[in-house]
Amino acid sequence: MGPPDEPGLSQREVAERVATGRTNDVPVRASRGVGQIIRGNVFTRINAMIAVLFSIIALIGPVQDGLFAMVIVINTFIGIVQELRAKRTLDKLAIVNAARPRVVRDGSTVRVATQEIVLDEVLEVGVGDQVVVDGEVTWVGGLEIDESLLTGEADPVLKQPGDTVMSGSFVVAGTGRFRATKVGRHAYAVRLAEEASRFSLVRSELRSGIDLILRWITFALFPIGALLIYSQLFMGGHVTLDAEPVSGGISGPLADALRSMVAALVSMIPEGLILLTSIAFAVGVIRLGRHRCLVQELPAIEGLARVDVVCTDKTGTLTEVGMKLAEVRELGGAATGTNGEPVSAPTLVLAALADSDPDPNPSMVAIAEGLTAQGRPAPGWRVTALAPFSSARKWSGASLFTPTGEEHWVLGAADVLSPSDSPAAAEAARLGAQGLRVLLLARASVRVDDELAPGTVRPVSLVVLDQRVREDAGPTLDYFAAQGVDVKIVSGDHAASVGAVGRELSLPGADRPVDARELPEDPETLARQVEASSSFGRVSPERKRDMVRGLRDRGRTVAMTGDGVNDVLALKEADIGVAMGAGSPASRSVAQLVLLDDRFAVLPKVVAEGRRVIGNIERVASLFLTKTVYTMTLAIIVGLLAVAYPFFPRHATLINAVTFGIPSFFLALAPNTDIVRPGFVLRTLRLAIPSGMVAGFAAVTTYLLVLGGRTVPDPSDRTAVVITLCATTLWVLLLVAKPYVWWKVVLVGSMVGLLTLAMVTPLGRWFFDLDVSDPTKVLTGLAVAGAAIVAITVIRVVDDRMMARSQAAADAKAAAEDEAARESTPAV
Repeated sequence: MGPPDEPGLSQREVAERVATGRTNDVPVRASRGVGQIIRGNVFTRINAMIAVLFSIIALIGPVQDGLFAMVIVINTFIGIVQELRAKRTLDKLAIVNAARPRVVRDGSTVRVATQEIVLDEVLEVGVGDQVVVDGEVTWVGGLEIDESLLTGEADPVLKQPGDTVMSGSFVVAGTGRFRATKVGRHAYAVRLAEEASRFSLVRSELRSGIDLILRWITFALFPIGALLIYSQLFMGGHVTLDAEPVSGGISGPLADALRSMVAALVSMIPEGLILLTSIAFAVGVIRLGRHRCLVQELPAIEGLARVDVVCTDKTGTLTEVGMKLAEVRELGGAATGTNGEPVSAPTLVLAALADSDPDPNPSMVAIAEGLTAQGRPAPGWRVTALAPFSSARKWSGASLFTPTGEEHWVLGAADVLSPSDSPAAAEAARLGAQGLRVLLLARASVRVDDELAPGTVRPVSLVVLDQRVREDAGPTLDYFAAQGVDVKIVSGDHAASVGAVGRELSLPGADRPVDARELPEDPETLARQVEASSSFGRVSPERKRDMVRGLRDRGRTVAMTGDGVNDVLALKEADIGVAMGAGSPASRSVAQLVLLDDRFAVLPKVVAEGRRVIGNIERVASLFLTKTVYTMTLAIIVGLLAVAYPFFPRHATLINAVTFGIPSFFLALAPNTDIVRPGFVLRTLRLAIPSGMVAGFAAVTTYLLVLGGRTVPDPSDRTAVVITLCATTLWVLLLVAKPYVWWKVVLVGSMVGLLTLAMVTPLGRWFFDLDVSDPTKVLTGLAVAGAAIVAITVIRVVDDRMMARSQAAADAKAAAEDEAARESTPAV
């Protein structure tokens, strides 16, 4: 029952089609191009703001006040370099992961790149393969196609010769061949992708939150800038004519007003936030690439940081990929024919079934290898009908013409092919509870391709397969438990077998495995019971998807791992789909991450990297927004009081560099294992707004004290305000940098050293226009900073305690719901 002999296209015909452009010229799904990377880093909203402000300084001078533009140039260069490094990593891994469909050329089946397929090509597909171009079926071997990713229709479609297949669908059962009728941008899935991507991109709370914050800041720039200019020009806040002019620049009321405005607005712009976000993502991609993990959608790194539930398959993920035939156990009742004579021996039937399967799954491969090792070759019986294995029905079979006549045989789950209270199902459950994989070989009453198949079945033998738990599975589950991540084993195997593997791995709740067929249909009740249990057996592809959806509806962030075609729907539904590199092309195509080495043990490193990236970006965001808030506070009060703005742009550059700018680069790449929870914007502002307002009021207080009733400051006045702001914001940096390690202490100490050098060295005092010759003003700045530090610490302690109480109440409520659901969950 194999495919017919057909030559396919010749090399000459392929060359003709390539020459005329009739190829599958679809770009490889990979990273951005070099030009896109450069444009994306250069032409940003923040760079545009900085460019406008630098243009003002370029006209009025002096050059020291334009130093902030050099920082942007360096930041942009670093961002481009890091993203290009990430691109190289992604492109190399994408080549390894790229699907290579099978085509028939010159009578032979060969693998080619997707882009090498031409019009009229004959393609061959099997279970797990994704259809890459549109075509017309020419031959089938029980071919069933799942088109749910395109049409939303969940039920697989049985294909016959002459039927059409659409690109983007995938094979769930059987094999077949089809002739390509539409390639490239004419194919169905490609046309869909051009209108709206077929794959849902990972929602990025981080990026949307940063965009929202930037919009707020952009709107605030205009009124604050206008207030400062009006105040400096018309309310007496400008430098008077008898004051000392700024060295190297144009003097006069307008120049002074513009310089003050630039100094304030430069500090309001979180210039390093976007850069560090891009760098953190790029470095995350590079680090994951070292672990042979392909990130197909960049925001997936953020999703990893938020994962609190991992749903994983059993076979091939927690257990070794290969299985071994342990025994073929007779059930005591010999299968007989209509004349009462014994029929074919079970081992011969198994050998024939393995030989007739055109696309065997791992279980059938193990049976074939085991029988061959025992010296039991296939008998060579003719196949009259074939039923490929399907995850939905959980059995396969063949009608065979044997020496005793036509016999119909099926092989599959014992509790599916026979009643759950039958001796065969009970014995299979007993063996499954030992962690073994058990299949039932049974005689069917009708042809296996009949609509009523398998009809009445007569159990003959139990086929016992041994599957070993991976050595690294236990430590992996221990890591997730320590990190507060729930692990749920979701498998199509018998629930007792799933529970046995879970118990061997010490998975909490594995002693109460659940048969997914007994779960309620009500989505809310289903979700509660899924959240309360950890081991599930007999899970169909559709039910697996419903379980993932239920967890998400309850506010959980779900990562789904899988390698087979039965995992595709759940991978698509999960927040983060993680496919194995050796898995089916269909599973790899819908996943956001691909583990190219097929090692489940890599997943903790993947989750840890996501937490490091997003946790650090949140820290950095708190720092930069604190700067924005204290600048807004200072600018508004100064504008309303009609005094000169205390800083030149060079002062703002110095403060920004030593308090947040330089330290944030190191903090953005530091280790971080904290679970990232929803609410990025509110959580960031909870620290930034009070800390920034306290720092801003402290700066104003120092300023008014050292001015002593004057409206125009001298260098010593400005220096006192610089000291207050630097001391206060360095304390905010210490609060954000927890937990403390030696390098963080060295980092903060180095920043204090840089600030001191700028204040005490002649070059530093000249360049930044600083003066520490008045000890009274210096002590005033330090005293006000001390009071601000106490206020910020008290606010932070109170806020932490309120957050802890709120989280404890939420955890207690969730625990009570879980306990109630666990008591009502049917267990095996």
